[in-house]
Amino acid sequence: MKNFQRIIYAMPDRILDRSGSIFYSAPAAFEGKREIYILGLNPGGDPAAQQENTIRKHYEEWAERTEAYSSYVDEIWEGSVAGAHGMQPRIRHLAKHLGIDLRLTPSSNVVFVRSATEAKLEAEKKELLDACWPVHQAVIDELGIRSIICLGKTAGWWVRERLGAHKELDSFQETNKRGWWSTAHLSPEGKVVCTLTHPGRVDWSNPDADPAAMVERVLRNDLRPQT
Repeated sequence: MKNFQRIIYAMPDRILDRSGSIFYSAPAAFEGKREIYILGLNPGGDPAAQQENTIRKHYEEWAERTEAYSSYVDEIWEGSVAGAHGMQPRIRHLAKHLGIDLRLTPSSNVVFVRSATEAKLEAEKKELLDACWPVHQAVIDELGIRSIICLGKTAGWWVRERLGAHKELDSFQETNKRGWWSTAHLSPEGKVVCTLTHPGRVDWSNPDADPAAMVERVLRNDLRPQT
């Protein structure tokens, strides 16, 4: 058993027994060494309607998976076909640009607890981060993660807070009237945090809004200071 799994089992019952989920890719993605970790903010949906879908249940089902799997590729969302709904094709677009296999790329959410809106998390931010972040830190350490791709500004900010990633390396501004930004920051330990516009709201397949080239520059050119 890996250290991050031990940490999950040690999480308080008040967290494990709430509606939510942990990993979006199967155990195969959490083996060996990996370059990239994808993190959203938290699972969406209605925690009251999905109260039986607890974090504990999701983790136990995840631990039994033997095949390579990604929620962004293989899961059916909202009655669509697998990998074709909402943010799924946009994340697949980014993965194709970067040349990575989502089924073998670890992915999760900064916070495992489900909420209907982002605002509902704010009052519990410290408790939830304190409970969930040790899992992510163990994943980063054990897999040798060098780059964390965060989906949305809040996820990016929370990850940057925990890693101390405040030195800006690169950025991309959309070339449309909206002009939203995606950024990349460096932590003192050499971890890169890419904070991207949220693919639930932004169509990354549109060249005017696609942050993939910025992410590729950071990953491929390795802008970290040389030691």
